[in-house]
Amino acid sequence: MADEEVQNGTSDENDNSEKSQQKKQAKYDSGAADLEKVTDYAEEKEISTQNFAVAISAIGDRWNQAALEEQAREKELLKVSIRKEDVDLIVREMEIPRSTAERTLRENHGNVVNALISLTN
Repeated sequence: MADEEVQNGTSDENDNSEKSQQKKQAKYDSGAADLEKVTDYAEEKEISTQNFAVAISAIGDRWNQAALEEQAREKELLKVSIRKEDVDLIVREMEIPRSTAERTLRENHGNVVNALISLTN
């Protein structure tokens, strides 16, 4: 009878290890199935060269348009007259480069007070 208990105990352990192996396998299989669902959702598609060229062209056009707008703005800013004394005042008080002081003063249409306020904000 003791032999049967030992054999039963061993067979119970084998049954438990088999069940745990089955649980692990089922858990792995469900995870693999979930992964398959995700990866199958978005299949890789080949990008046509025509679509690619159109997209690159659109990006280039936007950059060119932005560059043209910036050049037009710079031309408008150069038309604004500023006084040397105002630039010197801003450079001295704010301790910034002369080019930054000139640009800020031009952006504020030569108004020193507004230029100083915009530099402090």
